[in-house]
Amino acid sequence: MVLTKVGYGLSGLLGAGIIGIGVRFLAAPQAAAAGYGIPTERSGPASDPYLAAKGVRDIASGIVVFVLLGAGKPHILGRYLIAASIIPIGDGANVLRRNGSKVTAYGVHGTTAAIMLATAALLLNGPE
Repeated sequence: MVLTKVGYGLSGLLGAGIIGIGVRFLAAPQAAAAGYGIPTERSGPASDPYLAAKGVRDIASGIVVFVLLGAGKPHILGRYLIAASIIPIGDGANVLRRNGSKVTAYGVHGTTAAIMLATAALLLNGPE
């Protein structure tokens, strides 16, 4: 039961964090892109629709965490976190492929994926 409670707490933090990141991509797209690890041109709005799409994706991903938390099914939430860990892994690979910051690729995106997987492990090892 303790593992599940810790897993739920970490899931809530992950969900809130990704929603916050999504809101930042909508409110301050260039600053959010720089934090992502690949800065965009400040003078042109050509990338803004893509950054807004990322923001919406992040908000939706965070909301799913809260929907699953509300369902009270830790194993389903754990499986979702495993599947969703593909997102920060892909984000980190994208940053590296575009010659972005290695610190951001590994430190932000890699750490996020690791926390998601560790949280999933807590949820999957608790009672069903």
